[in-house]
Amino acid sequence: MGKDKKVSVYNLAKNKSFLKSIILITIVFIIFPLLFSQTTAGAGDLKAVIKAGKLRHLGIYYANFVKKNNTGLDVELMQMFAEYLGVKYEFVESNWTDILSDLLGKNVKPVGDDNVVLSGKRPVKGDVIATGFTILPWRRKTVDFSKMTFPTGIWLIADASLPVKPITPTGNIQEDIQATKNLLKGISVLVLKGSCLDPGIYGLNKTGAKIKLFPPDHNLKEMIPSVMAGVVDTTIMDVPVALIALQRWPGEIKVIGPVSPKQKMACAFPKTSPNLRRKFNKFLDQCKVDGRYKHLVNKYYPSVFIYYPHFLKN
Repeated sequence: MGKDKKVSVYNLAKNKSFLKSIILITIVFIIFPLLFSQTTAGAGDLKAVIKAGKLRHLGIYYANFVKKNNTGLDVELMQMFAEYLGVKYEFVESNWTDILSDLLGKNVKPVGDDNVVLSGKRPVKGDVIATGFTILPWRRKTVDFSKMTFPTGIWLIADASLPVKPITPTGNIQEDIQATKNLLKGISVLVLKGSCLDPGIYGLNKTGAKIKLFPPDHNLKEMIPSVMAGVVDTTIMDVPVALIALQRWPGEIKVIGPVSPKQKMACAFPKTSPNLRRKFNKFLDQCKVDGRYKHLVNKYYPSVFIYYPHFLKN
């Protein structure tokens, strides 16, 4: 009887249909669930952040959003969000060239103003970007943005001595943009490719302006001083930095006019982190309702309400 059992088991193992069944069962119950969990959860989503016990905030030392002394609008906002989640806060410094790669774990190369190429593999260094990050069409293809955190736009800034007069606002932003561009022929403009200061986004290459590229590894704080030093005639700059500069150097620089419509800044999350983004949006809504966010904005950008008085009501 024992011998017959051994024979029957041996014969069964030789049966091809039996082996196929075993393989199929393995795929269904082991491999498929693993693949499913990887595609739905994603690195850095809410459960992963809670399990790790920390929120990794990717930021760039930039204006009053991220400052060297571990303060800034976005630094404090992310510290509050980490506390809301019940985890520790960790700041991870990045730069304009690498910050999306640090979030996504891939090389990120923008192509024009609305396309992007992802390639290769990189270490994932953070869970969220919060650094005065402007929502741009090509960035939308790589990340999901939170609700708006700050209003912005792009202005043309010049030294006060430049013999180019600021435009007279018409009340129509498109007409104002065109009027500003009409002044650029033969004028040098400092820009930063691959960012919200990329000339291709605003069609500056078609204005007759002399485009000067700012080194991506340099601090953006040097762009307006470059204008003041006479290195270039003008620079394009986003509203938050321009506001700080106007307060710091009153009477030494001037705004010629806008080169973009109103834009929005927000926090950026990997597309594999929908739950973390939803949690942040809920947290941000609470901060706006209870006044905590207005307090932060007043602390770091009090003059923004002169230009955008209703943005916290949106």
